[in-house]
Amino acid sequence: MVDRIADPWGDRTPYGPGQEWPVRVDTFLDAGLRESDVDRWVQSASILHSNGDALDIAVKDGRIVGVRGRAVDRVNRGRVDPKDLYGWQANHSPDRLTRPLVREGGRLVETDWDTAMGRIVARSQELLKGPGGWGHFGFYTTGQLFLEEYYTLGVIGKAGIGTPHMDGNTRLCTATAAAALKATFGADGQPGSYTDIDHCDAMALWGHNVAETQTVLWMRMLDRRRGPNPPAMLAVDPRATAVAREADLHLAIRNGTNMALMNGLLREIIRNGWYDEQYVAAHTLGFDELCRTVDAYPPERVAEICDVPAADVRRAAELLGGSQRLLSTVLQGFYQSNQATAASCQVNNLHLIRGMIGRPGAGIYQMNGQPTAQNTRETGADGDLPGLRNWENPEHIAELARLWNVEPETIPHWAPPTHAMQIFRYAEQGSIKLLWISATNPAVSLPDLSRIRNILRRPELFVVVQDLFLTETAELADVVLPGATWGEKTGTFTNVDRTVHLSEKAVDPPGEARADLDIFLDYARRMDFRDRDGQPLIRWTTPEEAFEAWKECSRGRPCDYTGLSYEKLRGGSGIQWPCTEERPDGTERLYTDGVFPTDPEVCETYGQDLATGAEFTAAEYRAKQPGGRAFLHAVDYQPSPEVPDAEHPLLLTTGRTVYQFHTRTKTGRAPQLDAAAPDVWVELNAADADRLGIAEGDLVGIASARGGVQARARLSGIRPGVVFLPFHYGWFDQDPADRTPRAANELTITAWDPVSKQPLFKVAAVAVARLGDGRGVPSPAPTVGGSAPVVAGVPATVGGPAAEATSRAGGE
Repeated sequence: MVDRIADPWGDRTPYGPGQEWPVRVDTFLDAGLRESDVDRWVQSASILHSNGDALDIAVKDGRIVGVRGRAVDRVNRGRVDPKDLYGWQANHSPDRLTRPLVREGGRLVETDWDTAMGRIVARSQELLKGPGGWGHFGFYTTGQLFLEEYYTLGVIGKAGIGTPHMDGNTRLCTATAAAALKATFGADGQPGSYTDIDHCDAMALWGHNVAETQTVLWMRMLDRRRGPNPPAMLAVDPRATAVAREADLHLAIRNGTNMALMNGLLREIIRNGWYDEQYVAAHTLGFDELCRTVDAYPPERVAEICDVPAADVRRAAELLGGSQRLLSTVLQGFYQSNQATAASCQVNNLHLIRGMIGRPGAGIYQMNGQPTAQNTRETGADGDLPGLRNWENPEHIAELARLWNVEPETIPHWAPPTHAMQIFRYAEQGSIKLLWISATNPAVSLPDLSRIRNILRRPELFVVVQDLFLTETAELADVVLPGATWGEKTGTFTNVDRTVHLSEKAVDPPGEARADLDIFLDYARRMDFRDRDGQPLIRWTTPEEAFEAWKECSRGRPCDYTGLSYEKLRGGSGIQWPCTEERPDGTERLYTDGVFPTDPEVCETYGQDLATGAEFTAAEYRAKQPGGRAFLHAVDYQPSPEVPDAEHPLLLTTGRTVYQFHTRTKTGRAPQLDAAAPDVWVELNAADADRLGIAEGDLVGIASARGGVQARARLSGIRPGVVFLPFHYGWFDQDPADRTPRAANELTITAWDPVSKQPLFKVAAVAVARLGDGRGVPSPAPTVGGSAPVVAGVPATVGGPAAEATSRAGGE
């Protein structure tokens, strides 16, 4: 096998339009082992990105010793992302949590499960009996648990406690995908299939660095591009990524201007007659208003707003308008930027007005950032109601009440579900008094980290953290519960194109660590949650029983799982939902008949104003008479909430590297991945660097109005005026006595999209200054754009995490 650190995408296997993607099996085993040495192979799938690559876990002597891609699977045909190829080694890390921890005298100390759970239950019962009850609970979860665990947590929160304060870190990466799908089509769920790559004649990648975030999907794209009759490619990204370098046309637009670009492209397509008039008339609503809105965005105006040539705007429109089978994929460059939902809906508009949906090669991927993000949305662990139900529809609430055998009034539906940023605001204000954080690390991943750390440190807030390691967040907790991870438990998860995979338990977790499902079930038992007949609210005890319970919840809904079973998912390929007894092989593409789930009795939402986020009423929605037609949304461009000024003259964008995932909880503990990208860096345009006196490798300070970090400089083809920081890097591998700030989210703003509530990580204003040369030799203390002096990368007026890690963390 080729060196997958030096070449993350491996060898090419070219193929042509309509052909099947060739098999290529990737394998990595412990040094000196051969496949014949493996005792058994255990079925699973990827857990370190959202592609859903199927793989098998190699086990020898009761220990995980490697992985191998599953050749039969529809998603990856045997290929494995570098993160999954090497990341499993984190399971064996010597710093795994193996016993619960509780805070005593300002320090976390080991204890037993009864003591740890007893503290959580005592605090929970105290809060439920007091005034405010359910309103004092907040749950903040992840995009990496299994479906069965999310559904159990959703039932606990919505029917046991009755709180609307439940969300996941999927709010940071995938909330806009769900919001855009609901706004346009009436319900969540990707319309297309990964096999659309096999049939398309053009690809458009909207703010999606797929080469580093979903490498196997990129392999598929590259293999089509190297085969006969390759598809054309458009990339929209301010950075010169591998995707941008591969593309036939790269639009390096200014951060925060996606909406203006999309309006301009739609204008050109409509004005040139490159749309399907019959499809628009039969299957959509809102075309006339869309035409009026986008007509104000000729190429010259778009060029001025986005800072790209008007000729390139026209070329992009020609590429999109001239294709017969267009595939679009959207991710954080849109989702974490200004007007996120509105801009993402314009991609949906593009496909609708061209009639390019529901047929091979004409697909949309409103992508996810995490491996099980789709399940948080389906099961209700992100604030939505389970089964893609509408919280404003009384019959949908009654369905859940009958299913769970509780009173409808128990299920929170009197207001929109509480999104993550608001959950932390309630904790800051003191109304949320117990915050349960599972398998995520908000002390590194949320915006404006100084504020987040202060919230988690509040003496009045009881913080529970459930994780594998003593993360930056776990250091601040009152109780820490050791979790089992992938390969140590059984469950299912669903990828971007609705493919469901089963992941089997391969080995036991270390020490006393427990599967997340077992932890949630233990909490429910100790809390003695009951239905209205006095029976236990949650009656399942195993992952498979939880899956069967979920199937009943999904019955008749857009995400119908009733045709699936553990037995059916064993041994072969993953299967797409909806999968029913009538459709036992799953459904490759949605909306093949041009009928969408927008009927008022079916839809997941009655919609929102995309500019303000204001909720539409049921009466307003019914008055539109959607009749199974999709919505074309029209919105004007508005500037970002933060733009450069004299003190902070540059724009910051954040993102990922191919070698790390999220806050490096796992990938930072895999030797090959950690060696490939061990520390943060800052990417600068060469002209900006020259103006600032910065050379390759120099130590650089980056400051915003909220904080500062330091990083080594990399000069690149990023657009002028923009700097890039990967967001993965927190404190865990730093010397506790010298925790120099390096997390990109020290800089980012507390602001979010009005519809999806996804934070805006792509539009912070910053200043940059040289701190030292490539050898680390310090420069005189500089000032950055007239602001306070930068010391060790942090403005003198801003405290860093080393100064803050005091009472709650106990200096650990």
